[in-house]
Amino acid sequence: MDRSDYVKYDGLGLAELVRRKQVSAAEVMAAAKAQIDATNSAINAVITLFPTPVEASREVDAPFLGVPFLLKDIGAALAGTRTSGASRYLMQAPPSTIDDTLTTRFKRAGLRILGKTNLPELGFNVTTEPAVFGPTRNPWRPACSAGGSSGGSAAAVAAGMVPLAHATDGAGSIRIPAACCGLVGLKPSRGAVPQGPAHGDIYGGLVSEGVVSRTMRDTAAALDAIYGLDAGAPYAAPAHASSFLGILSTDSPRLRIGVNHQCLPDVTLSTDALSALETAAGVLEEQGHHVMPVALPVTLEDLRVPRAVYLTQVCAQAATDAAELERLVGRAPKDGEMEPINHAAAERGRSMTAADYLGAVRAGQSYARRFAAIWREIDVLLSPALAGPPPKLGAFPTDHTDVEAHVARMLRFSPFTATFNLTGDPALAVPVAMSPQGLPLAVQLAAPLGGDSLLLQLGDQLMAALPPKAVFEQS
Repeated sequence: MDRSDYVKYDGLGLAELVRRKQVSAAEVMAAAKAQIDATNSAINAVITLFPTPVEASREVDAPFLGVPFLLKDIGAALAGTRTSGASRYLMQAPPSTIDDTLTTRFKRAGLRILGKTNLPELGFNVTTEPAVFGPTRNPWRPACSAGGSSGGSAAAVAAGMVPLAHATDGAGSIRIPAACCGLVGLKPSRGAVPQGPAHGDIYGGLVSEGVVSRTMRDTAAALDAIYGLDAGAPYAAPAHASSFLGILSTDSPRLRIGVNHQCLPDVTLSTDALSALETAAGVLEEQGHHVMPVALPVTLEDLRVPRAVYLTQVCAQAATDAAELERLVGRAPKDGEMEPINHAAAERGRSMTAADYLGAVRAGQSYARRFAAIWREIDVLLSPALAGPPPKLGAFPTDHTDVEAHVARMLRFSPFTATFNLTGDPALAVPVAMSPQGLPLAVQLAAPLGGDSLLLQLGDQLMAALPPKAVFEQS
């Protein structure tokens, strides 16, 4: 198998070739490495390649038997390897001694981990431009961002290095890069995917983990492989008895789909974003769904709550992580070991009172209660994925200390994502079009907690009805 053949297949397609012995897992891996060698120097998606891929299940029924896979270099701990978090300071911490449960499930699914992908330092940006590793470039337009914080994973998948890759999402960090790179990106329901034993709760439940992929069926099969709580988990999504992949082959019921692009006054939605929304709404209506405008059951002032809660959780986490790292490393960070914005976030967290923190938690929980009223009117909420196409690199600097301005700038670009980190509901980025400049455009579908299968089914139906998207030209 050469790399031109390799990039034609999604993960399930490659696994089927291996299962039928039409190609060996070694040949698939060689093609993946050849594709990385050919494309990574220009894109800078992969920051670590292991000398030998990590062993994974060789059981014939493993859904991703022999499929190359990359881990985002934060979360999903891998025994014997350091997590860099794209931070010179975090790199000083000792390597993990165990696999996280999620990593174990990836390996059990047959995914062969061959390296790690780039991210903004400590995941705190909507673009992937860390000082330590340099920017990840969008495969469609190298002068543009691949999104963040899972931008390295998204760029690697879009460039054909691997068919799917690990990603995490605290305010949109799966969906933002998926939208920027023309991929499928599902933030699962809170509690659907394990984060232990290293963590019980990240950002007060805002963070979920999952994958980015090129096809809905790879995303569905990956969710089948990783879904379900682990021991001691603080949250548990509703149990799911049937297969997420299997449900893609069944007819979707006629759904009530609400369309909304309400956002704060400081957000400007591009004509491209609104055009993509109109395209998706039109296709879904043609497919027999009841598509209608819907008002959010919250006030304009309420729309500020997801930003405020995210800001509070980021800073509280930064302060807590800084204290833990100082114990692990044995010293505070030296000059140049952390970017200014992350220093400032930790400082802000240290100055926060217990009342400040719990006040933000309560405000977020109250918002989620009010927002949940929307599910009495509709089954799925359709919105733009982002405020516009991928921006040019450099649009989200981190060489300053204004954390509040940084969060506001990020969430002006992704005004529809953070709500579902706050509510815990699943949300899915679906590529639907290309801008006149040749950049991907996407919409977001959201559903009530536990509605992951409904989103995958509807997203698959939407993608199948759209004209095939242009394929990134492999060089």
